[in-house]
Amino acid sequence: MAAKIKSGDTVVVLTGKDKGRTGKVTKVLVDTNRVIVEGVNIVQRHTRPTQMDPQGGIKNKEASIHVSNAAIADSKGKATRVGFRMEGDKKVRFAKTTGDVI
Repeated sequence: MAAKIKSGDTVVVLTGKDKGRTGKVTKVLVDTNRVIVEGVNIVQRHTRPTQMDPQGGIKNKEASIHVSNAAIADSKGKATRVGFRMEGDKKVRFAKTTGDVI
């Protein structure tokens, strides 16, 4: 089945502590149905020093959110559902609110 949200899409967070914030999808975790959005769901990780990072300490990183809690942002910046249609011989995604091709 085709993916409704792909890496590089701009999404709006629908629920949680970051509700209403927008960001770009950096990674899609297909097996767990989760996405990592740039600047959203920041968590702190306590890391021990390694050869790659000799300092260690408390680091901020982006945690994943469930794909159902994110919606594609249309051209107006509002959350929209995604549909599929054929244009010629190519299958394309489109925003249900505006009808624009994503």
